[in-house]
Amino acid sequence: MSDKDPKNPGTSDASAWVVFTPSGKRGRFPLGTPLLQAARSLGVDVDSVCGGRALCGRCQVLVMEGDFPKHGVSSHAASLSPLSAAEQSFSRRRPLLAGHRLSCSAQIQGNLVVDVPASSQVHRQVVRKAVEAHPITLDPVVHLHYVEVREPDMHDPSGDLQRLLEALHREWEFGPLRCDLAVLQSLQAALRKGQWKVTVAVHAGSQLIGVWPGFHDRIYGLAVDVGSTTIAAHLCNLETGEVVASSGAMNPQIRFGEDLMSRVSYSMMHPGGAQQMTEAVRAALNTLAAEVARDAKVSVSDILELTMVGNPIMHHLLLGIDPVELGGAPFALATDTPLDLRAAELGLTLHPGARVYTLPCIAGHVGADAAAMILAERPDLSEKLTLLVDVGTNAEIVLGNRDRLLACSSPTGPAFEGAQISCGQRAAPGAIERIRIDPRTLEAKFKVIGSDLWSDEPGFNEAVARTGVTGICGSGIIEVIAEMYLAGIISQDGVVDGGLAARSDRIVQTGRTFAYTMYRGAVPLQITQNDVRAIQLAKAALHAGVRLLMDHMGVDHVDRIRLAGAFGNHIDVKYATILGMIPDCELSQVSSAGNAAGTGARIALLDKASRKTVEELVQRVEKIETAIEPKFQAHFVAAMGIPHSSEPYLHLRRVVQLPPPKVAAPRERARRPRAGT
Repeated sequence: MSDKDPKNPGTSDASAWVVFTPSGKRGRFPLGTPLLQAARSLGVDVDSVCGGRALCGRCQVLVMEGDFPKHGVSSHAASLSPLSAAEQSFSRRRPLLAGHRLSCSAQIQGNLVVDVPASSQVHRQVVRKAVEAHPITLDPVVHLHYVEVREPDMHDPSGDLQRLLEALHREWEFGPLRCDLAVLQSLQAALRKGQWKVTVAVHAGSQLIGVWPGFHDRIYGLAVDVGSTTIAAHLCNLETGEVVASSGAMNPQIRFGEDLMSRVSYSMMHPGGAQQMTEAVRAALNTLAAEVARDAKVSVSDILELTMVGNPIMHHLLLGIDPVELGGAPFALATDTPLDLRAAELGLTLHPGARVYTLPCIAGHVGADAAAMILAERPDLSEKLTLLVDVGTNAEIVLGNRDRLLACSSPTGPAFEGAQISCGQRAAPGAIERIRIDPRTLEAKFKVIGSDLWSDEPGFNEAVARTGVTGICGSGIIEVIAEMYLAGIISQDGVVDGGLAARSDRIVQTGRTFAYTMYRGAVPLQITQNDVRAIQLAKAALHAGVRLLMDHMGVDHVDRIRLAGAFGNHIDVKYATILGMIPDCELSQVSSAGNAAGTGARIALLDKASRKTVEELVQRVEKIETAIEPKFQAHFVAAMGIPHSSEPYLHLRRVVQLPPPKVAAPRERARRPRAGT
């Protein structure tokens, strides 16, 4: 074979030119050479599990027809050998697309231009849906390999494992491999059932972790985000990168405490409390794994790899580590490094050889979920100063660009998720998720989860008859407080104006303060003064954490903001800005990042190189501890105002007319007894 082009690369009697696209790699090969062999010799990225036996179909290529002056080649389908018996057999199981051939069976008969589609590339990219998202390179840590093993011989005393390793070296060029005990225990039965043909799973190119008789091409991984409130799991096909099923569940640890410090306190005050919480979260993971496997119509034993992210306390409890040291200064982690573990060590009932990779934590209050968010969003690749906020019970905040990365956490509490709100609830059918208040009449209209209709549209009552209107969830809470401010129901200081009771019966007195009635049902849904205060406290803590990072960065504005987390995925960024959860920024540059932590876990699952990337990124992050920052309290107090007590929010004012400052009705008004009492 020669890789030097002659001036006229025609077909000789014994060889032909082959050009592979999109790589552009080319070479001259003897006639009769299988295309897969030619591709491999040039380093062309072509996938194969079966080792060229026309079983897996992963090595499909497309023959380009016509003249290609750029390459100096005329290419025709007739320049390949006719469809082989192996290809015909494969196409009866899975029809080949027009022009497609199995490169392991098709032999070169003349000059060719051959396209290797993305679906046939080993290191292909999985496109993410978000416009600003980075594609994921598909190269998981676990790969399947089909081999034919020599049968035992009376004259050859070598064991079955030794002959399997010999076959893997011969057919796939593996060096020395270690072997799980579970593989060794099932190897002899698999070899004989498969008539000496087996498929093995190799982890990290060094460890045999699974074996199946005959040809096997089902291999899955699970990316899991263990949040303090919810657990999200994404089941991925490791051969295609496709997310085949997703599911979520409430974290059962909630019964031990709604926020993180409550769970640390439970562990401190109850002997064996940490173990109880560990058992609860592991049981939930097993349930979720079974659920997504059932939805995808696969077996949980087909799951061979897991990636896990979570905040430090969730991370420690999942691993069976008592989080008591994270409950007080200096907030010491047991470990901040990534871990490679056996799933069985965590009590997970998956494939016997399944492995778990936990992403590294950043600091005592900034966990692997923040590291995963950085991996998903890659602020380090941009000159723009980007703010990443994972809005949850404990907000995790990252600020940076290609020059510098800073991170902190801020104790926002569960108010944003509906807890501590008088009529708050988790996001579920019947919960108010959108709301608008007429500033003239103070009348409200809203949407609930499970219906696309506004409450003032015909058919709304019928649409929600089954669920009813049951409460308000996080996105609705943000909107109703912001709308109350825009309508003048609350002042910039967050005080409900009792003087408006004369204008609207939606303003009602509740003890010494007033409330706003959103919904007049059998059980009225109201936003009380205490509800407003709970949201103010939560958003002030979040904003103060952001301002601390900006102080350390030496800036007074950011270029773009990404709101992450399940909650951040559903809130309207305009209302988040009106409320002052985030600093002023052009609204066009504020967007949702979805479950960025879950996306980061999925990237680490599908691309083994990304694990080194996130480990290096974490080492670059400067950790800011809000608990010991003297400026935190001052920023917190200033951020209690809506949107802020001192910041002008000029970008916001260009698109939203904010009300002028007002003084709510004197507190004395609230002392008057309610009518009818």
